[in-house]
Amino acid sequence: MKRILGMGNALVDIMTTLPSDSVLADFNLPKGSMQLVDSELCEKIHNRVECYNPKLTAGGSAANTIHGLAHLGVPCGFIGKTGSDKLGNLFLQDLTNSGVTPHLLGSKSATGHAIALVSPDSERTFATHLGAAVELTAAEIDAEVFEQYDYFYIEGYLVQNHDLIETAVKTARKLGMKVAIDLASYNVVADNLDFLRRISKEYVDVIFANEEEAKAFTGKEAEAAAEEIAGMCDIAVVKVGKRGSIIRQGGNVYRTGIIDANCIDTTGAGDLYAAGFMYGLASGYSLDRCGRLGALLSGKVIENLGGQISSEGWNFIDRELKNI
Repeated sequence: MKRILGMGNALVDIMTTLPSDSVLADFNLPKGSMQLVDSELCEKIHNRVECYNPKLTAGGSAANTIHGLAHLGVPCGFIGKTGSDKLGNLFLQDLTNSGVTPHLLGSKSATGHAIALVSPDSERTFATHLGAAVELTAAEIDAEVFEQYDYFYIEGYLVQNHDLIETAVKTARKLGMKVAIDLASYNVVADNLDFLRRISKEYVDVIFANEEEAKAFTGKEAEAAAEEIAGMCDIAVVKVGKRGSIIRQGGNVYRTGIIDANCIDTTGAGDLYAAGFMYGLASGYSLDRCGRLGALLSGKVIENLGGQISSEGWNFIDRELKNI
C-alpha cells in the first residue's frame, strides 16, 4: 500500500441547509462556486444563516480526501495551517481521530472556515474566509515530511499561491513522488489558467476535474477535455455528474457510472471520488476499478450533510469493497 500526503486549506465547514437561493442572490454568490470573502462579509453571511442551525465539521477539499483515504486504511498525512483557537483544535482532533498524521503549522490568525450553503437542489456554494490557511508559505515546505510518502495530493484551491504550489510539486517530483491535483472550482481554474496548465505539464501525474472545471481548463466539453488533459499528464479524470466519470490514460479510455444514492448535499462528492480513486492507485488496481471505487465513495458522501461519510455509509462501503 502506497503512502499519501495531502496538502490543502485547513478549514472548518459551517454546513448550512438553505430553504431557497435568496441568500446567494443577496450576497452575490454564484451558485456552485467557491468565493473567497473577508472576515467582515463572512460574519455577515454567518449571522444571516445562523437561524438555519448550521453544523460544524472539519473540512477543506484535500482534508476530506485524506480522511476518506485514512478510513480505507491508506497511511496518510496532511499539511495545513491553523490558528490556536477552538476551530483549530477541532480540526486537529478530527485528523488524529481519523488516523491521519497531522503536519500542521500554527498561526496567530483565526482558523479558516467555509460557510457551505446547500441549496434545495443539493448544489453547494462556498463563502470561504481562509484565515490561517492562506498563510502557509513555500518556505514552510519540509522535504523531510515529503520523504515519508509516495503520492502527493493537492487541492486546486491553493493555486492562488503560485510559489507555494510550485515549491511543493517540485519537492515531490525531486523525491520521486507521484503528484495528483484536483482542479477544485471553475472560477479558480479560470483565474489561474496559465499557471495551472504549465505546472500540470511539468509536474503532475493525475488530474481530477468536473465538467465545468475541465471546460475552464481546456475550453472543451468533457470527452475532448479528457483527451487534452491526458496529453498533459499521465491520468486524466473528468467527472460528469450523473453520467459518472471519464478516465483517460494515453489512448485508453474508461467510463464508470454511479451508484444509486439519495442525494442530500453534494459537498465532498469530488473529494471522496478522489479518495476512492487514489485508494485504487495506492493498491495497484486497474483504472476502471479505481473509477468504480471513486463512484462508491462519492455516492455515499452525498447522502449526508457535509464532506465526510457517515458511519452507516462506511459500513456499506466496507461491505461493497470486495465486489468492486
